[in-house]
Amino acid sequence: MSGNIYIYIAIVAVTSYLIRVLPLTLIRKPIKNKFIKSFLYYVPYVTLSVMTFPAIIEATASPLAGTLALIVGIIMAWFGLGLFPVAIACCVITYIGNLIF
Repeated sequence: MSGNIYIYIAIVAVTSYLIRVLPLTLIRKPIKNKFIKSFLYYVPYVTLSVMTFPAIIEATASPLAGTLALIVGIIMAWFGLGLFPVAIACCVITYIGNLIF
């Protein structure tokens, strides 16, 4: 690793700070554009999905067991079951899937 670590830390700190401060300073009025409002509404969900879905499949001993648990979890959540029953069912499906596959 070449270079000074403090320079890297400073660059990351400034970048993180600017990402948080620039919207506060540049956007003074409420956002009225429907596209931008919907975009900003869904950004956290998309970010969480992009980080979570690969981990669900790759965290198990068998990717097939992880995929099966993901599908079961999506179906259960679609039918309105809460977080706890979905999480328990996915854990059980993953455990059984790892035994079978």
